[in-house]
Amino acid sequence: MKPRIVIPTVAPEAYQALMNLENYIATTSLTKTHKELIKIRASQINGCAFCINMHTADARKHGETEQRIYLISAWREADVYTEEEKAILALTEEVTLISNHVSEETYQNAAKLFDEKYLAEIILAIITINSWNRFAITTGLRAV
Repeated sequence: MKPRIVIPTVAPEAYQALMNLENYIATTSLTKTHKELIKIRASQINGCAFCINMHTADARKHGETEQRIYLISAWREADVYTEEEKAILALTEEVTLISNHVSEETYQNAAKLFDEKYLAEIILAIITINSWNRFAITTGLRAV
């Protein structure tokens, strides 16, 4: 692949704005498990090898099991996720595939399981990883 634009060099203020959102997500009450499930699933859907590699490694560091990591893409058929985790994965999928919109059922299921602040943090985490996926894929970041 030919070298592509290096946004942190060319547009450091814009890159910092995205980093500020990431730094905010790091301070939220979201559990490490919830954050990594969101990051891995969105990255799988978007085909971002760089982010899948990074976030599966991060999940392992935080104690996530290999089995749960391997089953994320087939979470509906796996009995290793909690009701809350399944709601987060469903919302992650629908926000990531936004052209299909977020169904009322998926949204209301998440809304009944989480308070408004936690739900807002989930949505912002999904939006943030989708931004990073697009950043990495467009600029040609590679998994190593």
